[in-house]
Amino acid sequence: MSIAEPAARRRPSLLSKLRPRLLETLTTPHAVDRYLELVDPMVTVDEMRAEVVAVRRQTADTVTLTLRPTWQWEGHTAGHFVQIGVVVNGIRHTRCYSPVGAAGADGTIELTVKKQKDGIVSTYLVDAAEPGLVVSLAPATGTFELPSPRPSHVLLISGGSGITPVMSMLRTLVHEGYTGRVAFLHYAFTEKDVCYRAELDRIAAENDNVDVVYAYTDQQDGGHLHGFFDADHLTTAAPWYESAQTFLCGPPGLMNGVTAVFDELGLADALHKEEFVTATPVADGDATGTVTFSASGATAENDGATLLEQAENAGLTPEFGCRMGICFTCTSVKKSGCTRNVKTGETSSDPDTEIQLCVSVPVGDVDIDV
Repeated sequence: MSIAEPAARRRPSLLSKLRPRLLETLTTPHAVDRYLELVDPMVTVDEMRAEVVAVRRQTADTVTLTLRPTWQWEGHTAGHFVQIGVVVNGIRHTRCYSPVGAAGADGTIELTVKKQKDGIVSTYLVDAAEPGLVVSLAPATGTFELPSPRPSHVLLISGGSGITPVMSMLRTLVHEGYTGRVAFLHYAFTEKDVCYRAELDRIAAENDNVDVVYAYTDQQDGGHLHGFFDADHLTTAAPWYESAQTFLCGPPGLMNGVTAVFDELGLADALHKEEFVTATPVADGDATGTVTFSASGATAENDGATLLEQAENAGLTPEFGCRMGICFTCTSVKKSGCTRNVKTGETSSDPDTEIQLCVSVPVGDVDIDV
C-alpha cells in the first residue's frame, strides 16, 4: 500500500496493535474503540466500520451507497451479504444487504437499498443517507455463490431489489473475462423501476456472450417480456437453459414461480436461490401457552408470531439483522419449552439450546433468555 493511503485503511503494525491493548486495559470498562470514535469513527482497533463516500439515487425508492471500509475488511464473494448497523433516532439497528460490486474489483463496498413499507433502516437510508455517514460492518458471508470452476452457461434471474446479489455475480463474471453464455433476466414493475439499467445495457453491448432481458409486470410496452415468469419467458431469455446453472433472487411470487417451473422441468438441482424476505409462520392450529423472557422479566401470551416479533411486541429490543434466519444475529438461549423453526418445520425441545428468534415460534410455554 502506498504511503498516501488513508490511515483508516492501513493495516496496523504489531506495535500499533499492542499499544491499544494497553490503552484498553487502562480504559476498562469501555473498549478503546469507544474512545477512538470520539476522535475519528473510522480509526478502530477491533470493530469494523465503513464510511459512506458516495450516494446515488437510481429510482424513486432506492439508494445506492458506496462505502469505504476500515482496514479489517477482507472483501466479499459475489452473492454473499454483509450486515450493517446504523443509529436511527438514538436506537441502533442492523440489517443485511448484498454488495453489488464485482468480487475482488476494489476495496469499496456498493450497496443498493430499496425502501420497504414500515422499514426503519431502509427508509432512513433512502431518505437521509449522505456522504460522511459511518455504519458498523460485519464480514461478508452466505451460501449463495457462483461455483468454481465456473459453469459453461449461467442464467441470472432477479426481481426488484433482488437484483443486487446477481448483479454482483454478473459484474464478477465480466471482471474475470468469463467467456461462457450468460443471460440476465430481470423483473420490474416498469422500466423506471430497473436499477443499473444503463450499466446492464452497456455490459450487454460490450460482451457478445451476455444477453440482458427485461420483463415488466405493470407495463405493456417497452422491454422484452411482459407479465410474470413462465416456461415461455425461460425459453426466450435462455434457450440453452437445460445446460445452465441458474441463480435466482427476488420477491416471493417470482421465487415461487421460477421454482415451480424448474421442478416441472426436472431442473431443481440446477436452481440456486437466495431469499430476502422475512420468514412467515405457517399456522398449525391455535397458539397456546405463555412466552417468558426471563432476562427481562417480561411475559406474553403466545400469539403464534415469531419470538422476535413477540419480544418486540412485549416492549423488548433484542438485536437482530436479517429477520430471515441467515445472519444469526438474533440467536438467544431457549431455557425451556418447545419451539418450531418456521423455515424447516423442525422442533426443538432440549433446554438451554440456542435458537434464532426471527425464525422460531413457541409451541406451548417457552422461556427465552432475553
